[in-house]
Formats: sequence, structure tokens, C-alpha cells
Amino acid sequence: MNEFALPAIAILIAIGALCQWVAWRVRLPAIIFLLLVGILVGPVFTLFDPQQLFGDLFFPFISLSVAIILFEGSLSLKFKEILGLQRVVRNMVSIGMLVTWLITALATHLVLGISWQICFLFGAITVVTGPTVIIPMLRTVRPKASVSNILRWEGIVIDPIGASLAVLVYEFIIAGGGHIALGNALMALSQIVIVGMLMGAVCGYLFGLTLRRHLLPEYLHNIVTLGLVLLSFAASNMLHEESGLVTVTVMGIWLANMKDVDTEEILNFKESLSILLISMLFIMLAARLEIDSFKTLGWPALWVFLAIQFLARPLNIVVSTMGSKLTWPERHLLAWIAPRGIVAAAISALFALRLVDGNFEGAEMLVPLTFLVIIGTVLLQSTTARIIALWLGVAEPEPKGFLIVGAGIVGREISKALISSGFRVQLVATSWDDATTAKLEGLPTYHGNLMSEHAERHLDFVGIGRLLALSSYDGVNMAAILQYRLELGKNNVYMLQSKAGEVEKVQQIPAYRRGQLLFSKGATYASLAAMLKSGGVIKATKLTESFNFENLREVHGDDLIPLFAINPRENIQVFTQEHSIEPGAGWSVISLVPNPS
Repeated sequence: MNEFALPAIAILIAIGALCQWVAWRVRLPAIIFLLLVGILVGPVFTLFDPQQLFGDLFFPFISLSVAIILFEGSLSLKFKEILGLQRVVRNMVSIGMLVTWLITALATHLVLGISWQICFLFGAITVVTGPTVIIPMLRTVRPKASVSNILRWEGIVIDPIGASLAVLVYEFIIAGGGHIALGNALMALSQIVIVGMLMGAVCGYLFGLTLRRHLLPEYLHNIVTLGLVLLSFAASNMLHEESGLVTVTVMGIWLANMKDVDTEEILNFKESLSILLISMLFIMLAARLEIDSFKTLGWPALWVFLAIQFLARPLNIVVSTMGSKLTWPERHLLAWIAPRGIVAAAISALFALRLVDGNFEGAEMLVPLTFLVIIGTVLLQSTTARIIALWLGVAEPEPKGFLIVGAGIVGREISKALISSGFRVQLVATSWDDATTAKLEGLPTYHGNLMSEHAERHLDFVGIGRLLALSSYDGVNMAAILQYRLELGKNNVYMLQSKAGEVEKVQQIPAYRRGQLLFSKGATYASLAAMLKSGGVIKATKLTESFNFENLREVHGDDLIPLFAINPRENIQVFTQEHSIEPGAGWSVISLVPNPS
């Protein structure tokens, strides 16, 4: 490292964070902006050379970063989420992967005339998709749960499998080809799988026992997990090179599915760390590109990308989904979405450097060709997948449901009323006691930090179109509003004030930070909770020509608090302090009525 290392790393992290924020604002995968920045500061303006900055630590840093990213992704894989679709995922990461590999290699050789050895290595590198690009895309596309779960599982599981396949081909190349080389390569692959799976299973089981028996204080969970992931990755690679990715993936899946092992806090920490590492890696790898290498590829390289997108992936899905219960529209969407990510970029950079040093012809084309596929798949699929999902009818249904933040008595009772009226509800609890009570009452409840990556990954947003911030804490409510106002729309986020003494303070806050204020003037969490605890009930009243909204008000007096109005078309409107609703005959009004006694 040189004397400019400290400011360079600081600027790199800051720019990466800025790219992530821009991606969040425009709702596109962050990789687009990270690659753009990397290309600009690297080959275009030559302002940044990551290999010169990190020196001999450059590739070890990339390897350890990829290990952390894969572990974080695998830690979110629960077998119960993929019940009934296991065979499809298994086929996609085995038979389907081989189909993609062979077609990609064949197309590359026919179009570019590169040697078969380099073509097969390129095909192996580009079979991987990856969670770094799949998960942000799924948040934007919002396909049905079956499609979403399949793509998420494929993206995480195929990374170590694809990396192992690339190692197999690489071992074959450096051994000089022939039957002996093939035998050596197959032996190396079997050793990678055996070492990786055994090491991952042992480490995952032993660490799971440690967590289950509370042998570690909670504040050490994150740091010990990080240390164990890095240590097991390094130890596995020492036993057999390139087996570490298999180890960390198996370890994460084992922990995620082990009974009575709470990994929520660990996952939250790893998500933040993964975002940081992904941001740095994409910029650094893109900065190493050379413009001349793209010129060498020329326009014919686009045919390779088209073959991967329109031939290899569709055939992969056709073969992998045979005999499954997936509908044809679901299969069509699976055939369209397969963006390449960080593992493909990292492996291509590593193997290209080794092969170029060994004077293997065509090796210099590996990196630009891989990045062409990465950029092409991400750009094309991220901008069209939502449109295609809607056209095929496999996107989420019309979002009439509610995300309710706060599982106190107010949130629980309003949730029950909405569910009784036929509306989907997802409750978010910030405290363990509220979460337990809500689950015992049969309400769909998520316990955790709503602003975390884990929440976006695990919350079921199918049919959710509005947010009700009903926590007893204004800070929690406003944070939820800021998090989801862009995704749901500023007119679809609502907040209930916490208590009377805070009303004026809250009203002075800009509307974009607090959303629309719920219910009638003066309504607060404290007042609604007090009414419910004193015997008040939330009920739906059907309005008729003879019993209109004014009659309802007269029956219950000023203590009546109208909450929602449902028109004859089953569309729901929310009563707020800013806008009045005039429900007529045929409407239903959900309101909080006081205890009649």
C-alpha cells in the first residue's frame, strides 16, 4: 500500500454508499451504478488502480469478501420456504447448469473463435447468478412467491457450485488436457466437494450448538461468527484450494435450518457488512478493466450475450422444470431472469491473471467478456423484468394489503378488523413481547428491525400496498415512513401520533417524513389504546339508505373514531386528518366505538 491508501479507501467506501443510495432512490440494482463508477475512475479517467492500492492483498481481500457475501446469503436459506420446489432448484443447479455451460462454451467458440479450453472456462464462470443482483431485482419485480424463492435459492446455491466447476475446468487447462488431466480435474472436484461439505457441516453444527446452549454472550455473536467464517474459509482452502466457498455456503445453510438457533442478529450484521463489501468489490473489479480489451472483443461478442440470454437460459429452465407444478408463465419469467454478479466477476479476474501469466492464448478475453455478460444481463433484465412479470400475470396481485408497524394493542386490533374484512395484513413487531402476543392471536407477524436488509428479504410483501405506522414511538413510525414512502408511494404511507403531548411537534414535521396523519384530529396511539383497554371495540358497519354515516356518528357520539371506509367495489380508503371521506349507501365503515357502558 502507498501513502494515499487511507484516503483512497475512505473515498471508495463513501462512493460505494452513494451508489447504493442512488440505486435505492431509482429502484434499480446497485451493481449498475457501482460498475459505472468503477469504469469511470478506472479505465476511462485512470484515477484509481485497486491492484496498486492493495498490492499482494488484493486477491486475498476479494476471496474473503466473496466468502462473507456467500455466507450471508446462505444464512437466509430455509428449507421450509422451498417446499414442493426442491426438485426444480436441484435441477437448475445441476442439469440446468450443465446446459447453460455447454451452450455458452459452444456459442463463444463459434462466434469469437477462442480456444475450446478458454470457452469452457468462460462458460463455467458465467453459469452463476448470485444474490448480490438477484435479491435487489426481486424487490423491484415482485414476482409470485414460487418464482421469487426459486430464483433466490438458485442464486445462492449455484455460486459455490459454479465456482467449483470453474476450478475443474481450470485444473484441466493447466494440466495440459487429455485423459490424465481430466482424471486429475475430477479428482480435484471431488476433493473440493468432500472437504467443503464436511468442513461446512462440522463448523455449522458446532457453532449452532454453541449458540443454542448460550455459551457465547450475545454481544460477541457477530464478531465470533465473522471470525469463524473467515477461519473456516481459510482452513478449508488450505486443505484443498477453492473448497472454501463450499464450506461457508454449507455452514450458512446448516445454521439457518438448525432448530432453536437464533441467527437474526447475526444476519442483520452480515447484511450490512455484505453491502459494504459488494460496493467495494464491484468498483475495484470494474476499475481493473481495460477499454482496449473490449475493443478487441468487438461487436460479435454481443452474439455471445444473446445466446446466453435467449438460448442457454430458456433451455436451462425447460429441462429443469419438466414435471413440476409451475405454470408456463412462471417458467417464462424464470427463463428471463438470470443476472450475473460478483462471483463471476471475481473468479474471472483471478483465473484470467493466472492464465495470462501462463501464456494461455485467449485468456485476456475472459474478464471483458465476463463483464459484458454481467452488464448486459443486469441492464436488460432489471429494466424489463417487472413489465414482463405483469404481462405474464405472475407479478404480485393488486396491492390492497397493509404493512402495519407496531404490534401493540392498537396494531393488533386494527389488523384483526382488516383481516375480517378480507384485506391482507403483515404486522411488524419491534418488541419480543408484542411479537409473541400477536403470533398467539394468529396474526402474520415479523419480529425485527423493519429498516434492515433482512426485513426486505423475509417480509412477505405479496399484495401489500400501504403502510400504517402504529407504533407507540414516533421515531419508529417516521423511520418506517422514510423507508417505504418511495416504494409504496407518498400517498400510501400513514402515521398515528403517539400521545397528546407530541401532537403539535409531529404536525410541525414535514409531511414527507411523517406521511399522512391517521384518523380524526386528536387521535393518538395513547387515546386509541386507552379506549380499547376500557372495552372499546373495532367493528365494521354496513351503511344503507336508511342508516347513513351521519346516523352512525349520532349513535356513538363524538367518541366514535372512523378508521377505514370500504366502497362497494371492495376498495378501501383510510380516514386521515388531511382528507375527509364521505361514505354512502353500500359502503362499510370500520370504526373504533367506545364501550357502551
